[in-house]
Amino acid sequence: MNVTSQTKENKMGYMPIGRLLFSMALPMILSMLVQALYNVVDSIFVAQINENALTAVSLAFPIQNLMIAFASGTGVGINALLSRSLGEKNFDRADKAANTGILLNLITCLFFTCFGLFGSRSFFAAQTSDPQIIAYGEQYLSIVCTCSFGMFLQITLERLLQSTGRTIYTMITQGTGAILNIILDPILIFGYFGFPKMGVAGAAAATVIGQIAGMLLGILFNQTRNPEIHINSKRLRLHVETAALIYKVGIPSIIMMSIGSVMTFGMNKILLMFSSTAAAVFGVYFKLQSFFFMPVFGLNNGMVPIIAYNLGAQKKERIIKTIRLSVIAAIAMLTAGLIVFHLVPDLLLKLFNASDDMRSIGRPALRIISLSFPLAGFGIVAGSVFQAMGNGVYSLIVSAARQLVVILPVSWVLASCFGLNAVWWAFPIAELVATALSGILFRKIYREKIAVL
Repeated sequence: MNVTSQTKENKMGYMPIGRLLFSMALPMILSMLVQALYNVVDSIFVAQINENALTAVSLAFPIQNLMIAFASGTGVGINALLSRSLGEKNFDRADKAANTGILLNLITCLFFTCFGLFGSRSFFAAQTSDPQIIAYGEQYLSIVCTCSFGMFLQITLERLLQSTGRTIYTMITQGTGAILNIILDPILIFGYFGFPKMGVAGAAAATVIGQIAGMLLGILFNQTRNPEIHINSKRLRLHVETAALIYKVGIPSIIMMSIGSVMTFGMNKILLMFSSTAAAVFGVYFKLQSFFFMPVFGLNNGMVPIIAYNLGAQKKERIIKTIRLSVIAAIAMLTAGLIVFHLVPDLLLKLFNASDDMRSIGRPALRIISLSFPLAGFGIVAGSVFQAMGNGVYSLIVSAARQLVVILPVSWVLASCFGLNAVWWAFPIAELVATALSGILFRKIYREKIAVL
């Protein structure tokens, strides 16, 4: 391809795959690392209040994850449709995907705002009878939900930038929001520099302020640095055909990520049979594992538009090379997580002001669950490949098998028969099943959609 033709095509169609994946994924990996850092820092500061505050924030995770599931799942649909439309040079459909996608996530945001206003207390009361945990949880979740417009729009606008290969700007939006959150956490939680001491509510306020800052930067970058799509208030209409195409990929992704909320809620119920400390340990695990899983998700965010674009452009070899490199990188990153969790579990737990009881529960938990990490590397990439190919239902099947069919029933059996320490083995067992299933479905989609190009 000569230079003139290259300038007329998006870089996803001609740049060498290794350099392309690195250039698109690295900003996302870095921004996801910052996101992971602020998730951990948030809980570290909350843990300084007391263990009940940490437990409350941990129990709030299923609802936060559900919001992310709807925002990100819709974003996956937007991303796949928009990138494929650009690959096919269908710029009108690309614009409709962007504007309709924004409106869809704004509508979804309204439902969570209502939940924050009227359902937060009932959600915590369904999990525990401890009045302090319920009070802390209601304070935290009501703020996070009622101000969720920042999170919904930030994620959507970042997906638009990713879809056109401008991941450097998503690094800036996510990084700015996360750093602002980290700075504001101690100030608002403990009342430094003349600010009121807000406690758990301060952690929630810091979170939503960071998200709103990321949203504002997302608006700026899409308006000034993303010329391939055009967003304005006149185009924000519910285009039914476009919405259907977005949700064809997006709904399975939403359900898949929502299953994580069901699994977490169920696991918390099982762990609370033993103690609130066990539930706090599970929450701490989720914060710590994000240091290794979030970069893999960043890698995937860089990978998906490359695959979708080259699927539209019918470039088989570029798709295969992208998948191969992504799998290798994901397994390497999560193997590093396995090593860290095995070598220094006590050091990790001490970050959260862990009591002796929390350390005794957390030490085997981190070591056992992390055995599933390398296998998860393949599964995560395979799931994103399914989504990029327009077969999001495959991801849904694997996720349901892992988190509902295996983890929850196996956890309950192990808890009932062998006690708390045995519960954690449900995670490696589930990942073995998910890996086998992902391999079968990947082979099927390769034959049907990649090999025939």
